[in-house]
Amino acid sequence: MQTTLEILNTVWQHEITKVIRFGFIVWLAVLIINRMVHNFFKRTHFFEERKEQTIESMVRSVTKYVATFAFIIYTLDELFDIEAEKLLAGAGVAGIILGLGAQGLIKDVLSGVFLLYEKQLDKGDFITVNNTYNGTVEEIGLRFLKVREWSGKLLTISNGEIQQIQNYNIENMRVIERVVVSFRENPEEVFKLLEQTCVQLNDSLQAYLKTNNEQVVEPFQVYGMTSLNAGFRGYEYTIIGLVDDAHFWTAAKETRRIVAQAMFDHDILMAEGQLIVQNNQEMNDETSTRQFQ
Repeated sequence: MQTTLEILNTVWQHEITKVIRFGFIVWLAVLIINRMVHNFFKRTHFFEERKEQTIESMVRSVTKYVATFAFIIYTLDELFDIEAEKLLAGAGVAGIILGLGAQGLIKDVLSGVFLLYEKQLDKGDFITVNNTYNGTVEEIGLRFLKVREWSGKLLTISNGEIQQIQNYNIENMRVIERVVVSFRENPEEVFKLLEQTCVQLNDSLQAYLKTNNEQVVEPFQVYGMTSLNAGFRGYEYTIIGLVDDAHFWTAAKETRRIVAQAMFDHDILMAEGQLIVQNNQEMNDETSTRQFQ
């Protein structure tokens, strides 16, 4: 009759127990690696914060896939006696078979690698994907890109489906605000008022302006009259200013608020659209008149 020690030893050496042990070791290794990477970037400043978060996100993704693949190989070897050497040796034939059904997977992984290699985005960037999806990059993986919309909804987009990325956090972001005023307003007076408003913008939004060696690169200024008849409604003026990409949206909103208040305080008449509506009787009378003529 087996003793308790022998039974425990038999259970310990059982294939399923080995698989469970290996799974725990792999899980612990992934946890340690991710924690080490996180602590490393937390204590050092070799890269800017967004770049560090991007690298950390990719490391998490890579370790997860590598650990999963290693666990599958080990499980097949222990439970089904499929040696890793034979499995890898047959990868050429299996690759052809699997490649036909895994083209999307390969495309996603390669697209994810090139996405990071070409430095198109970082974690925390506000982007527009394929002119359709807008949000903040929350996670960059080998297969998927996760984008958090302003509403809070999390979008998971396959890397292979990404055709175009508009990044609003690549160093230089220019606030461009257009003001359309009525034809009745004196262009010279409007221009002077906008110049005064730009002085106010540079004072109020100084913290948002892009700087180089503590010097403002491009302050808020009146770019000029950019249309004589914008939308058949009035004169169009454009105000521009180069701001820090991290504060672009706040700077743009504050710019619109300050400009709108300045227009209101000085009784500047803004352009208004006109809609002419004719009832059916008037249209019929007009048609009959044309036919009579």
